[in-house]
Amino acid sequence: MGQEIASDHFSPEDRQEYAARLQAETRLLRQMLEAGEFSGQPAVGGFELEGWLTDNRFRPVPLNGTFLQALNNPLATTELARFNIELNTPPRALTGCALRDFEHALHALLEQASSAAESVEAKLLLIGILPSCEQGDFCMETMTTSNRYHALNAEILKARHGRSLRMEIDGRESLHIHHDSVMLEAATTSFQVHMQVPATAAHHFYNAAIVASGPIMAVAGNSPFLFGRSLWQETRIPVFEQAVDTGREFPARVSFGSGFADASIAECFEENLDIYPVLLPMLLDKPADRFAHLRLHNGATWRWNRPLVGFDPDGRPHIRVEHRILPAGPSVPDMLANAALFYGLTQYLGTQLESGEPIPMAFATARENFYNAARVGLDTQLRWHREEWPVQKLMLDELLPQAAEGLEQLGIDEADIRHYLSIIAARIETGQTGAVWQQHHMQRTQGDIYRLLLDYARLQHTHTPVHTWTLDC
Repeated sequence: MGQEIASDHFSPEDRQEYAARLQAETRLLRQMLEAGEFSGQPAVGGFELEGWLTDNRFRPVPLNGTFLQALNNPLATTELARFNIELNTPPRALTGCALRDFEHALHALLEQASSAAESVEAKLLLIGILPSCEQGDFCMETMTTSNRYHALNAEILKARHGRSLRMEIDGRESLHIHHDSVMLEAATTSFQVHMQVPATAAHHFYNAAIVASGPIMAVAGNSPFLFGRSLWQETRIPVFEQAVDTGREFPARVSFGSGFADASIAECFEENLDIYPVLLPMLLDKPADRFAHLRLHNGATWRWNRPLVGFDPDGRPHIRVEHRILPAGPSVPDMLANAALFYGLTQYLGTQLESGEPIPMAFATARENFYNAARVGLDTQLRWHREEWPVQKLMLDELLPQAAEGLEQLGIDEADIRHYLSIIAARIETGQTGAVWQQHHMQRTQGDIYRLLLDYARLQHTHTPVHTWTLDC
């Protein structure tokens, strides 16, 4: 959940000074963008992958500290709960064999991570929501020791005037519960895809990512269960949104956003300043052009497509779009195929918007597409250019060819374009996403969660796409 901070207690003077620095950095961001001082480097990609540590019965086990010591790799770090970890890949230019190189790097890192997990008598599992987890697992005792996490929990509960957090999810079944901390956010693990874009056109690519989110979500679900209930195809979406809800008095900290960016990506950061109370007013000894306070504030505002400020190797600031909608798993090829779909569609649509083409739908339609897709997956109907489309027809006839064209624009190898997008096509044609496979397995085994996860883990380690997984286990 973001960068560590030095303290979890803040004075009124800290808050006042932080607000002043945040305002100054937000003004400077726009000035530097308008002056062309941000990077115009061609597309660069990268990933963050979250995972679960479990015991031999596939129950969460709070061992991330000992796991990280055993792994001893700077590409790995902690997450909110002590049974979650995060793995990262170094960024690469999105051209040539980048997707294949990413896959090889992820395989190598996961092999090291799995060995480290075994050395501390744990298993590493990549799945959006672990079906075996129970509400009692998400307590303060299992929170990773971190000033940031404790401060976020305290500030969110303070904003709620001490009221417990409510989770109300209605899908195939319903789940209505209360919880006394933000720890339920740890029930969700994701595969977050980053795309660095030219700063002057960043708002076009941000808008493109928003438009693409509904179709991508429809074909990528891998989180159907929580606490024994079958809910949404991608239940991570409502769980995360409700797990850090600051209450009705404030705008949602996790959301699809409030609209498209009109003329500059600076609008997103200005909105952060205008409507979101500061949760972590930690004063940082950095010059204004490092945007330390702006980045910390942005890090506690979780749009499903979130613009980020980063820095090139030469120190020049850049803009990335962080695509947060995708779940961890089911397999490495599936995750790379989802990334290829995002990169290709965002590149194609962003280029169209940059050339003056109108956005193909209203923001409200893009938002409706996204939540409908998260709820029902491949069975949803999507609005596109004012028409209703079945997901299968829209993707196979329209959007996969557009994604292929976008990847061609980036210079991705033709063989890799065919390979990764064919995984998406096969998933659509077979009707089997990770969520669908899990649901069918639970039906076949009369709700045997241990057997589900035993077979899921075995098939995940074969590194084969989920559309090829069978139930003859």
